Amino acid sequence: MKKNSILRELMSYAGRYRYLTYLSLLLSAISAILALFPFVFLFRIIQEVIAAAPNYAQATHIVRNGWMAAGFAVLSIVIYVCALMSSHLSAFRIAGNIRKALMAHIAELPLGFIGETGSGKIRRIVSDSSAATETYLAHQLPDVSAAITTPVCMIIMLFLFDWRFGLVSLLPVILGFAAMFKMAGPSMAEDMKLYQNALADMNNEAVEYVRGVPVVKTFGQTVHSFKRFKGTIDSYYDFVMSYCKKCRPSMLSYTVLVNSAFAFLIVLALALTGGGPVAQPVLLNFIFYVIFTPLIATAMTKVMFMSENGMIVADAMSRIHS
Repeated sequence: MKKNSILRELMSYAGRYRYLTYLSLLLSAISAILALFPFVFLFRIIQEVIAAAPNYAQATHIVRNGWMAAGFAVLSIVIYVCALMSSHLSAFRIAGNIRKALMAHIAELPLGFIGETGSGKIRRIVSDSSAATETYLAHQLPDVSAAITTPVCMIIMLFLFDWRFGLVSLLPVILGFAAMFKMAGPSMAEDMKLYQNALADMNNEAVEYVRGVPVVKTFGQTVHSFKRFKGTIDSYYDFVMSYCKKCRPSMLSYTVLVNSAFAFLIVLALALTGGGPVAQPVLLNFIFYVIFTPLIATAMTKVMFMSENGMIVADAMSRIHS
């Protein structure tokens, strides 16, 4: 199931609240754009201080630029809160409608199907799968809009001041994407399905174990006496441990790369100065990119979680329809 079809399927449960979802996407994109402006005004403060040194009294626009930076930061937060309020209203309605539709469908099923499938699996589909769609719509979907808007604006700003520093700043981004794709690429979809299957099996057997608690208390049994429950716990443990070890090298590479942009900038600055005194334009550009490039790590992390949560929702919708 593709992402656009997932969103279309979720919107079929939204009714007239679907417009709040679209509004949240727009507001989140606007908030992401406004969040970049404080860095511009912060750079103007540094630029004015360096230009006026040592006569700092000539730097007369510091207060104004400081208030502009704070104003844009507050405005970005307020708009983002409005985006979350809109997305939450729509997400709650969609999750509620999904639960109602599922319960209406389950009420029409024969009792033999419930006994064969297991009440634990059915409860998890009704509760956890609908909750996954709620989390996706309320939080992750607005972040998708910001995660797309922020890199586009960042690329424009990276090349706005000095294309050489901008190009070097993109190198760790490209390498980070390569590391992240290896971890969160197409193979992760199958791993996510296996992970959800392990959770469903463990949840189903846990329900049966709870039903057998009176027997446990009466005859002094332990969890080891319930071989199927113990087996699902062991299977879940084995899968999670092997998956963590599989993702560890890629995650380490990704974390190092997206946080190492400053190292690339230092190398370029040294190359431009030739080991001699640093020219003022080079110093100003270097300072701006050192301040601005930490946003790359934030944007990349949002993209990574966006990919993971999209797979979770796709798996949840497939289980709902199955």
